[in-house]
Amino acid sequence: MKLQCEVEVINRMLPTFGMRNRGKAARAVLSIGRHLDNTTKIQNIFLMICTLKHKAGCKYKLKENIEQFFTRFVEEGKATIRLKEPAVDVCLSKADANNLKNFLSAARLAHRGSEVDALALTTLAPARTRDVEKPKSKMSITSKKDYPLTSCFPYSLEQLQVSYCRLSRVDMRMLTLRKLRKLDLSNNHIKKLPATIGDLCCLAELVLHNNHLETFSTALCQSTLQHSLQYLDLGQNKLRALPIQFCQLRELVHLKLDDNEMLRLPVKIGQLSKLRFLSAARNQLPYLPTDFRRLSLENLDLFGNPFKQPNPLDHTIQLKFPLTLLEMASRAAVNYRIPYSPQLIPAHLCQDLEVSKTCDCGNACLNFYIQTTVSMNLHHVSHTVVLVDNMGGTEAPVLCYFCSLTCYSEFLDKCLQRSR
Repeated sequence: MKLQCEVEVINRMLPTFGMRNRGKAARAVLSIGRHLDNTTKIQNIFLMICTLKHKAGCKYKLKENIEQFFTRFVEEGKATIRLKEPAVDVCLSKADANNLKNFLSAARLAHRGSEVDALALTTLAPARTRDVEKPKSKMSITSKKDYPLTSCFPYSLEQLQVSYCRLSRVDMRMLTLRKLRKLDLSNNHIKKLPATIGDLCCLAELVLHNNHLETFSTALCQSTLQHSLQYLDLGQNKLRALPIQFCQLRELVHLKLDDNEMLRLPVKIGQLSKLRFLSAARNQLPYLPTDFRRLSLENLDLFGNPFKQPNPLDHTIQLKFPLTLLEMASRAAVNYRIPYSPQLIPAHLCQDLEVSKTCDCGNACLNFYIQTTVSMNLHHVSHTVVLVDNMGGTEAPVLCYFCSLTCYSEFLDKCLQRSR
């Protein structure tokens, strides 16, 4: 029975001599096993603590030698075992909560001397160096010859870079690293992302620059990444669009989409309220979605896109008189923020409501509307704007929707007044 954690052994007798403990917690391996007692020549069960400085380990007898367990913070990976002889407190921290619970249960049984045979105990032996070394938090692999084929990635990794290794898919061993905060898989040949990336609940940065991605998984947009992902680099891939659900990644602060084949940005991009840095240079964007006007950015780069010249009179009319009952009910559901779900209405109607358009008057429209493009100065949504073209322009066309002829005619009147 073994446990890897940080340990501090505190001698309770030192204060009586006017002294205090000056030690600090050290990475250690704790073992519960059998050992031949040199004095009694009887094999007993001991607790052994091995550190990098003392790999041979310090042994403490367990049977009828534990005064008390302190387990108030066991869910946080912390506990203390108070021994009678010697009078020390073994303070444990940074342990896996489940492993710690099992270890304490084994220590209790060893203390009572009952049901010990049920435990899988072996003879105590010195720890290996790699077991007591400080956990590795960063790893960078930038060559295929350095890529580990037989060994696992250290479980403690928080940052992992695997670049220029010609990976065609994400190694599933990476997806078991629950502490991972940054994953850099740039400059590989990855074509598809597994949905299980969404199980990395601490992942804040995901770099996929220069791969062969053609789609971004809907499952990732609906995973725990919604609450953790802040930096996403999808530059230099083969993406043509992002799924509707992409805007559920509402913790995003930095989004890079440069050098793809993007034909449009997500319809509800305005829902990314925390987004501050957006770059989508050198794509195939003809215009920006109407929701783009809701963004509040610090830096915006849309250089090298074939934006179309906006013309308010060049419009698409998709209206029906009178409006269908479905359209009126759908508009009301969005305008009055009526709760809906697949349990209440058909799933395809939920999808329609999620991509509803917003009229210039502020009301919603779904399948019946008038569509045109208008010019918008990008400084309205961003403090710093990289020039849209070589002519020094900072304006781009934005889609505009109108729920009725009345709204459209009022918009045209405003345009005429400005031109005068």
